Amino acid sequence: MKVLLRIAALLAGAAFFSAQAAEPKPYTMADYGRIVKIDVHMHLHNPAPAFMAAAKRQNFKVLTINVDYPDFPPLDDQQRVAIELQKAFPQDVAWAASFSVDGSDKPEWLPATRQRIATAMKAGAVGVKVWKNIGMSLKGADGQLVMIDDSRFAPLFDDFAKQGIPLLGHQGEPHNCWLPLDQMTVNNDREYFKAHPQYHMALHPEMPSWEAQMAARDRMVAAHPGLNFIGVHLASLERNVDELAAFLDKFPNAKVDVAARIGQLQYQSQKDRERVRRFFIKYQDRVMYGSDMSQEPGQDGAALAKEAEGVWRMHWRYFNTADSFKVADLDKPVKGLALPREVVDKLYHLNAERTFPTAWGGKR
Repeated sequence: MKVLLRIAALLAGAAFFSAQAAEPKPYTMADYGRIVKIDVHMHLHNPAPAFMAAAKRQNFKVLTINVDYPDFPPLDDQQRVAIELQKAFPQDVAWAASFSVDGSDKPEWLPATRQRIATAMKAGAVGVKVWKNIGMSLKGADGQLVMIDDSRFAPLFDDFAKQGIPLLGHQGEPHNCWLPLDQMTVNNDREYFKAHPQYHMALHPEMPSWEAQMAARDRMVAAHPGLNFIGVHLASLERNVDELAAFLDKFPNAKVDVAARIGQLQYQSQKDRERVRRFFIKYQDRVMYGSDMSQEPGQDGAALAKEAEGVWRMHWRYFNTADSFKVADLDKPVKGLALPREVVDKLYHLNAERTFPTAWGGKR
């Protein structure tokens, strides 16, 4: 009996080591060009084909997102460009619509907005974006800021839940926004809020706190449990992957993208790489890759493609290798996460394809 048990133990050990040896190694930089990748957070404002032609050569598909943002072209222009790009590259470009909140306190706003969204979905949109102007600049008749859980928006979100329309939500800002410039954790936040003082909440103590913004967003998501909600920019919970995990645990239908918040992940990696790595492995079905790169209407697509390749390759290096390297957001090097291949496949395309099933040539 002892001999049989020993043989069984040896066989089990051999099987374990065989399985370990068979487990694929993480992707490398050499794999970058051959793996299908989707950037689910871009803002393309030029219908010329040069950028997408270059993106295709790198095996990248994109989701271009319309935003009710005064620094971008008018929404009708954003939508026109998105439709042109999607028609030119039906397997490689998808787009998300948006709507204006101007006049949202008027009775005619809701039916007009419903019609706008219905038209956009018929034209090929795969989701709808709401921006931080709700909660940070839109004011009611009483002069108070209107938050995302305001009753005026509830019928729209009910529509989205019933119709299966994904809602991409940008509520609030990174927590750094409420800190002085010299206390911010990453360089891109310092640069952005220095250039956009109107959005730097440390300069506006009369405005709602970061906690108030997150609470309003959570109340909205809780009130619409059937909503396919995507918290863009790591749902503005980028400062701590444990806080982000708690959000995902609380709202099992929610997902997030990493757009413009990878620097904050890398900042956490410098302090506790394994904690960040464990987060991506545990929540591998809930996170999507995005960059938040934007194109000016007159910007040459080839120039943007050159910029994008540098960003995309740096991000690929962080998620796929164990290299230590310098990044613009931080003053000290960061070590890559070397995520398992199956996690990277979900991060870079499978989760996006499941979240937006009609995108990139998917069946309607």
